[in-house]
Amino acid sequence: MSTIMKMTNGDSLPSIKLEPVTREDLIAYANASGDHNPIHQDDQEALNAGLPGIIAHGMWTMGNLTKLFTPYVEEGYMEEIQIRFRGMVFLGDVVTLEARADEVSDETVRFSVRASQQDDRSVLEGEVFMRLYGE
Repeated sequence: MSTIMKMTNGDSLPSIKLEPVTREDLIAYANASGDHNPIHQDDQEALNAGLPGIIAHGMWTMGNLTKLFTPYVEEGYMEEIQIRFRGMVFLGDVVTLEARADEVSDETVRFSVRASQQDDRSVLEGEVFMRLYGE
């Protein structure tokens, strides 16, 4: 039986704490995604936009969230992701990623997911529906 299939309601995947966000992280993400909005790379442009500093791309945070499920790729796939962005991530922030199984069946698991900053403030919340391959 797989690891995810053994889960019951309320079980959590191991959380992941990312390294502090760096300018290099955001430049690499911008180059990969094509999102070169200057609020993600230029201090002055971020200030001009009314932000306290450079912010990470929301999709950078969401992309990192999928790292929670990478170890289970042989057990199933992420069939659906529903996310709400709750806050901004700044340079130097340490983001923690979490997932808790809320609804488990033989074929699917619905996870509540969350990304939070070092002060435990949520920056992203949502659900991931994982379809299991079965045994």
